Amino acid sequence: MRLSIVHETHYRFGEPAEHSIQYLRLTPRPDPTQHVRSWTLSTPGKLSGWIDGFGNLSHVSVQDGRHDELPVVVRGEVETRDTSGVVPPDDGLPPPMFLRQTRYTRAEGGIVELAEPFRDRLADEGVLAVLHGLMLTLHERIEYRPGCTDVESTAAEALEHGYGVCQDHAHVFLACCRALGVPARYVSGYLFAGSDSDAAVASHAWAEAYVDDLGWASFDCANGICATDSYVRLAVGLDYDGASPVRGVRRGGGVEEMSVRVRVVSDQ
Repeated sequence: MRLSIVHETHYRFGEPAEHSIQYLRLTPRPDPTQHVRSWTLSTPGKLSGWIDGFGNLSHVSVQDGRHDELPVVVRGEVETRDTSGVVPPDDGLPPPMFLRQTRYTRAEGGIVELAEPFRDRLADEGVLAVLHGLMLTLHERIEYRPGCTDVESTAAEALEHGYGVCQDHAHVFLACCRALGVPARYVSGYLFAGSDSDAAVASHAWAEAYVDDLGWASFDCANGICATDSYVRLAVGLDYDGASPVRGVRRGGGVEEMSVRVRVVSDQ
């Protein structure tokens, strides 16, 4: 599938800022599931690019001088292919690195209680089947409800509330996987949902878990499916902190207002 993507993030400040730094993971990863045909990243700041420790194509944007707004715009075209949600095992860091718990994915609250029944099924059903069962359980148990959690919400909090967004679904899945001894990582990216009018679902997050003799298998608990050629992978990490598309700090600026527009359409 050939997907055209426009992602605009616009910060406006109540008073001029003197210095802004943006950490950007907004360039798709080169992997067997996707080929980047064209891609541009533009922002007023000075851009420096490199590959981070997770293998993500990353940039830092630094803007000096007084400014009361900061736009970040990416445009591009990606050709994707359906690999049944599987990425080769040599994609990125060694799998055991992704057994590490983080602030977002600690095995606390109801996480252990939720994960334990799946531990008992591992020997009989195998890892892949158990992970599919876990995905569907979380899809039913955690209602997709925008605006009720934020970027600081943890897996345990989302599970306790019973609602959240794709970030929360991914964190609960990661927390359960790691509690079961299964390496799992967070993925940020884009999703073509079959309509170019719904920008809310275009920017997306899901999880990948490592399965021996298979590789990294994807699990989108928010939608209850594995990734297809409708998905574009931007970055992977231990959690949201390690794969978030845009993060930044600034000096001055007063109250900040942010607007985001994401558009993903299919060209075929």
